[in-house]
Amino acid sequence: MPRIVSLIASATEIVCALGCEDQLVGRSHECDYPPSIRRLPICTEPKFDVTGSSRDIDQRVKDLLRDALSVYRVHAEKLAELRPEVIVTQTQCEVCAVSLKDVEQAVCRAFASRPKIVSLAPNALADVWVDIQHVADALDISPRGSELVDRLKSRMAAITQQAGTLPDRPTVACIEWIDPLMASGNWMPELVEMAGGVNLFGEAGKHAPWMTWEELCSRNPDVILVLPCGFDLERTRAEMPALTNRTEWPQLRAVCGRRTYLLDGNQFFNRPGPRLVESLEILAEVMHPAAFRFGHEETGWQRV
Repeated sequence: MPRIVSLIASATEIVCALGCEDQLVGRSHECDYPPSIRRLPICTEPKFDVTGSSRDIDQRVKDLLRDALSVYRVHAEKLAELRPEVIVTQTQCEVCAVSLKDVEQAVCRAFASRPKIVSLAPNALADVWVDIQHVADALDISPRGSELVDRLKSRMAAITQQAGTLPDRPTVACIEWIDPLMASGNWMPELVEMAGGVNLFGEAGKHAPWMTWEELCSRNPDVILVLPCGFDLERTRAEMPALTNRTEWPQLRAVCGRRTYLLDGNQFFNRPGPRLVESLEILAEVMHPAAFRFGHEETGWQRV
């Protein structure tokens, strides 16, 4: 049974869903689910101040990346102390979590013998299933990976099938960053379509694109979902004046129809792991409240 350090929140959830929580010996500063893993020592930290507005954070991250600097720091000494045999990281987004490059540099400094590095790359929904199996294979529990993927797919298929019978398919704009505006990409367009909506911005399998107010107003969606990457509901609500104070906001169809919602992007939508199923449930009950009721209101989503 290998000792595991997970340096990405979604991977920590994957490891636990595979029944290997007891093998985790370290985590990243962002890993917080299931709550029981918060006891584990933290092996990373951001190099920028994570407080302040969306625009403040955006500028700090851009400054670091412009100078070819990493956004996160890996504590090599802590890794050496924990003696992991498997380290899980990612190559999908250098802004969202510790990168493969950061981990390789830390491992070179900390270890004479090399632990196995498992790097995940979830660009689309199908990649999430591949990554779950990748982790299971690395832990020598391949059958558990297949079983977990089958269960998750089955739950999603049931929602997709029911949503496909509904006559109403609202147009949807997913806002992944508030200031400046960014739409959701990667697996989000797929989830919106599976939940019975028509995604207006962002492409499946591609990174989140920037969006202008002119584009948002021109497409004028039926539903607006605000789910900033890394923000919980409370912080998202605190950021909402950057949207609601715009002169264009009250004129949007979604606002006039009272179909604007805050979603917990941090816990659900921006974590490509097992809880993408709950993310799909949230989308379904927000877009089709008469047909779906999973009980996620207030914990996973709120009305603006």
